[in-house]
Amino acid sequence: MELFLLEHKKLWRKMSTRVSVILCFIYVVVFGSILSFQWFSFGSSDGYTTAFGNNFDGYRVIRDSQEYSLRFGGVLTDESIQQMVRDYQRMRLADEDAVLETTDRYLINSWLGSLYPELENADIYKTMMSYVDSEKLTGFYERRQATIEDFLEINNQTGAERAYLLQMNNKVTKPFRYEWAEGWSQLLGSIVADMGIVMALFLAITLSPLFAGEWHDNTSSLVLTTKNGWNRIACAKIGAGLLFTVEFFAILTVGNVVSQIFFLGTAGWDMPIQLIKLIAIAPLNMLQAEIYEYAFALLGAIGFAGVVMLLSARIRSNVLALLFSLAVVYSPMMIAEYLPYGVQKALDLIPLAGSATDIFRTNTFHILGKYIWSPYLLITVPVLIGVLCMPFAVKGWARRSKV
Repeated sequence: MELFLLEHKKLWRKMSTRVSVILCFIYVVVFGSILSFQWFSFGSSDGYTTAFGNNFDGYRVIRDSQEYSLRFGGVLTDESIQQMVRDYQRMRLADEDAVLETTDRYLINSWLGSLYPELENADIYKTMMSYVDSEKLTGFYERRQATIEDFLEINNQTGAERAYLLQMNNKVTKPFRYEWAEGWSQLLGSIVADMGIVMALFLAITLSPLFAGEWHDNTSSLVLTTKNGWNRIACAKIGAGLLFTVEFFAILTVGNVVSQIFFLGTAGWDMPIQLIKLIAIAPLNMLQAEIYEYAFALLGAIGFAGVVMLLSARIRSNVLALLFSLAVVYSPMMIAEYLPYGVQKALDLIPLAGSATDIFRTNTFHILGKYIWSPYLLITVPVLIGVLCMPFAVKGWARRSKV
């Protein structure tokens, strides 16, 4: 335990570690969450007179938006959608721009485009919500079901796979609970979903010198002369790297959750994720989806840490260990579009190379004659890969240390 604590303390004492944590916190929490809520995404529009065209008043706009959504009864029905559209059109005619910003106009327009394409007029250069005849917006849930079935057919997901996905969709509770959903869309589609891929950069910078740094600092020979030996020290390094990964994740998560509670509160946690993407088939509410995305980031980070420590143990160069670590998670993103679809899905199983937003999709894996929804594997396989890498990291470093 003493050796483990010493390695952990040594890791945190490095300037590169502290700078990485600070920079990642600023990017993910300060810019990605706090300023996004308060300014970039939800600040009231002010033309081009302010940065990003928004004022620094997102908190007020969010509260007004949440209050406005309560007018529609808390349940999404044909009647409530018609009322939203009529209210929006009335406010546009009255030039009530400030109130327009409190509506779920982006999400509602996406619903109209998906479910009522025959009502779209290409000659009118406005959003559908601005001109569509609200009385024709009927059969919302029937149209959603038909849209999902058409999508599966177009996506060539037929037979047993289709039955599997539709069975999952049948568990979605209807009618949908409704409150202001745009904030949750930003949270689940960007803020939490992108956390893992940003962590990967700074984890690689911090952990790649964990073993390779001993060669860089010419301390590998000294390690062999200590009473602890290479094996115990290697295990202590692995433990310190894992604990740092969890601490790093905790720092970012606490920052994001505090920001979320301050700006969004807890309103709308029980809304279905189908409000964000109608053809999502997962029977999840917003809170469950958020928990999944945080689990994806944590387990993926642990898996990635194991891969990075293996590379660090097998490569004597800090620079090469860092480059290979970054290549593991970022190369699949660069080459995926040139590969067969099956290979693309397989690459998503590399720690942090996939996306937590797969919970909104219908991707599956066909294994041993059974279909498995991709999000199940995206949070289990990456961490298993990392765990399997750890004993090889110990052995790899031992082999090189004896040379």
